[in-house]
Amino acid sequence: MTAASVRQARRFDPDRKSRIVDVTIDVIAEHGVAGTTHRRIAAAANVPLGSLTYHFTGLDDLFAQAFQRHAERMSPLYEAHFEGVGSRAEFIDAVTDLIHGDAGASSKDWAVAYELYLAALRHPALREVTESWMRRSRAVLERFVDPLTARAVDALIEGLVMHMTLSTVSFSRADTHRIVSRLLQEDIS
Repeated sequence: MTAASVRQARRFDPDRKSRIVDVTIDVIAEHGVAGTTHRRIAAAANVPLGSLTYHFTGLDDLFAQAFQRHAERMSPLYEAHFEGVGSRAEFIDAVTDLIHGDAGASSKDWAVAYELYLAALRHPALREVTESWMRRSRAVLERFVDPLTARAVDALIEGLVMHMTLSTVSFSRADTHRIVSRLLQEDIS
């Protein structure tokens, strides 16, 4: 028997790279960027460790692709959440609902988003991913308010979600509605 006949046949896996990117999002959600390693990703994706170095130049490349994919998946949910909003009151309600998790984003989704923000502080290459995602979110909000107010609403959404996520005290929908209403006192039409 020759070495070639003993060698295992390669598994046909045309979606391997994409699956690795998807699994990386899950590993980041569970372990954070600091706890995400090549080995953890390979084990979770059920691929040889060498697949990661074959498809990606390193962890930074893999993180960038995973965070980009996460942003691309979250943006349509965000956009859809504001469909049909036509009045100031509906906009305030939609923003309040978004903050309280009614737009389809899970706590895992927010955890990955916050990991991205933290990673972008240390790795400037990731800032393009965050800036692109923020521009897309603000473009949705700018259908209802001016650009400066859209920036404030975007920051309010992310900040209040972070406060709710990290707080040990419950945060009421009524309080959120009052906060959003105060920010958006002007008519949006």
